[in-house]
Amino acid sequence: MHKKLIFTIAIFSCINTFAQTKSFIQFVNPFIGTDKMGHTFPGATTPFGMVQLSPQTNMQTMYKADGSYNPKTYEYCAGYQYADSTIIGFSHTNFSGTGHSDLGDFLVMPTVGKLVLDPLKTETGEKGFVSSFSHKNEMASPGYYKVKLDDYNITAELTASDRVGFHQYTFPKTDDAHIILDMVYNVYGHDDKNVWTFVRVENDSTVTGYRQTHGWARTRTVYFVMEFSKPFKSYGHKKYDKAKYNGFYRKFNEEENFPEMAGKEIRAYFNFDTEENEKIDIKFALSSVSTEGALKNLKAEIPHWDFEKTKAETQQKWNKELSKIEVKSITPEDKITFYTALYHTMLSPIIYEDVDGQYRGLDQNIHTSDGFTNYTIFSLWDTYRALHPLFNIIHPQRNNDMIKSMLAHHDQSVHKMLPIWSHYANENWCMIGYHATSVIADAVSKNVGDFDKNHALEASINTSNVDYFDGIGDYKKMGFVPEDKSSSSVSKTLEYAYDDWCIAQIAKSVGNAEVEKEYLKRSEYFKNVYDPKIGYMRPKLSDGKFRKEFDPLDTHGQGFIEGNAWNYGLYVPQNLDEMVQMMGGKERFSKHLDSLFTMELDDKYIEKNEDITRDGIMGNYVQGNEPGHHIPYLYNWTGKEYKTQERVRIIMEKMYGPKQDGLCGNDDAGQMSAWYIFSALGFYPVVPGSPNYALGSPLVEEAILNLDNGNSVKIIVKNQSKKNVYVKSVSVDGKKRDRNYLTHDEITKSKEIVFEMSSKPKK
Repeated sequence: MHKKLIFTIAIFSCINTFAQTKSFIQFVNPFIGTDKMGHTFPGATTPFGMVQLSPQTNMQTMYKADGSYNPKTYEYCAGYQYADSTIIGFSHTNFSGTGHSDLGDFLVMPTVGKLVLDPLKTETGEKGFVSSFSHKNEMASPGYYKVKLDDYNITAELTASDRVGFHQYTFPKTDDAHIILDMVYNVYGHDDKNVWTFVRVENDSTVTGYRQTHGWARTRTVYFVMEFSKPFKSYGHKKYDKAKYNGFYRKFNEEENFPEMAGKEIRAYFNFDTEENEKIDIKFALSSVSTEGALKNLKAEIPHWDFEKTKAETQQKWNKELSKIEVKSITPEDKITFYTALYHTMLSPIIYEDVDGQYRGLDQNIHTSDGFTNYTIFSLWDTYRALHPLFNIIHPQRNNDMIKSMLAHHDQSVHKMLPIWSHYANENWCMIGYHATSVIADAVSKNVGDFDKNHALEASINTSNVDYFDGIGDYKKMGFVPEDKSSSSVSKTLEYAYDDWCIAQIAKSVGNAEVEKEYLKRSEYFKNVYDPKIGYMRPKLSDGKFRKEFDPLDTHGQGFIEGNAWNYGLYVPQNLDEMVQMMGGKERFSKHLDSLFTMELDDKYIEKNEDITRDGIMGNYVQGNEPGHHIPYLYNWTGKEYKTQERVRIIMEKMYGPKQDGLCGNDDAGQMSAWYIFSALGFYPVVPGSPNYALGSPLVEEAILNLDNGNSVKIIVKNQSKKNVYVKSVSVDGKKRDRNYLTHDEITKSKEIVFEMSSKPKK
């Protein structure tokens, strides 16, 4: 095992100060996924917390000087890259594992010596306030982060409650200590991203304000309260925008000790004298509603100045959530991979309301949640596949609240649509489909939640009939999305057809036979983009003819988004038996899968896709991106279950690991990690909206699911080893199951599920 990893685990054990029979946080390595394209962050947060307080290691803007896109910015979706050796500060909001980005609000950086307010370089080319650091002086565990800023001899420590970030900085002796509040910095920043920033110095230790940005979320406002444990001796700020009009504020010297700061781009600073090893703490509370709301959050969650107390409380929260699945693994490394994946599944969606239930809605008005906790960050094209199904097992109440949050989004939407990809009171319209319907249908099929099913059906129907959204009007008229009118037309047709099947399941649950029939008909539209002459899904034009120019291997411009006809063309979860038959029957389809996993894919077919990299590719199968996550399990529909068992074990072994490069692609708000959790337990939700889970090959030796319903389900894997990848038999509460799936009730209501493994496939 890596020496640093062993050291980190040992430290994790030492800092586990709260009284628990079992410690699970010791098995989490938050650095997994911070290297290359995992796009995770190592900083401090609570489970589903609104604050993600994390280091930012570089500053990349979206556009180059010539106005063209800067591809380097893609590396910094989470603000942190393990390969870097510098830190520019610690921001309070971050996405985990996304393929596009935003956020990075309220960067805080402690420094000593001459005051410098530019992060990387000054206008004269001198070094900015950035500091070098070493990974040997850096550590992270759930709810805690620590690093030494070498250029300033300052030790930075971070923890957080749900809505408040807690900083602790240990300074050297100096009369030139500074804490910089950078209101310019943004993840995926550009010249016009900041709409307005506003800061008030309320007294010698309290600062309030807000920032409005125009980025992926086009109208996003975040308020804050910043409290220092020690009064600052002086303060000031610098504006980086050229204000054409400043009214009669020109009367004042606004840059020094003036208690109001306003402009598009501002960096403020606060000066201190410090003794050797003196600690200055900062509590930084967020709100989407107001500075008053942020102050309420601060007083409710961290009314004291005891950093260790908050850290212990947060780590106890993590231990409680991680204890919902207790596993024994074949190797210590597998346990680290498993619990870090479980940790990553709880970094989003995030709580998005103040302690009094107030939140900013999609209509930009202030609402109060009634009977639910409001959540945001719904990366639904990714997370409907496995993350939300996982929540239906281990977080059913949270998933219920998330669905109610989606319904509130619909009610506040001028389009009357459920979220597509939404965050921070905004719809950003990223990716395709209307997959909130899948999340709802999956909860319905598993009897999770008390949300209003009729309301959910109405919202789903409304969403599916917004004709001006992504080709829906043509899809309804023609039975497919035409490529000459809407790009990625095949992917859209396939995803819409599946979502329509989900709507039919919701309709069935409330006894609406008419709607069920209508949407079952729409769910068959996948047939309209299948070309039997060549055996692939293929883009069609509005004249009803297939497009002549077509390459089934190319992932760009062929009717598919982030995929090709070979892999994304296998997306018909609602009717897999018919898809297999349509594509030549079980034997031929099985051989297609074999080829998919073993063929060589030339670089030219993926070079135009940021989200498809060699790290996540096995043949032409892409584990590093979501559209194919169900594919290894499709052998179950061909009578060759043993091949599913082979494939999923290889994927878990090769594509996941316990070190910083242990993710083979963007974690995509927890979906990549949820795939691993399910697969390691031995089953996977190939068809969300159905109560069944396809069997795979468990990687754990044993697991106990400690569920909210009070039940504990023990999964026992007999004859488990790295070589024994084949399932010989499965039994539930002593009764053998002669089928290749488990039901939701078996997983949540039984006492014992036993897999018996073998080194020989069962054919």
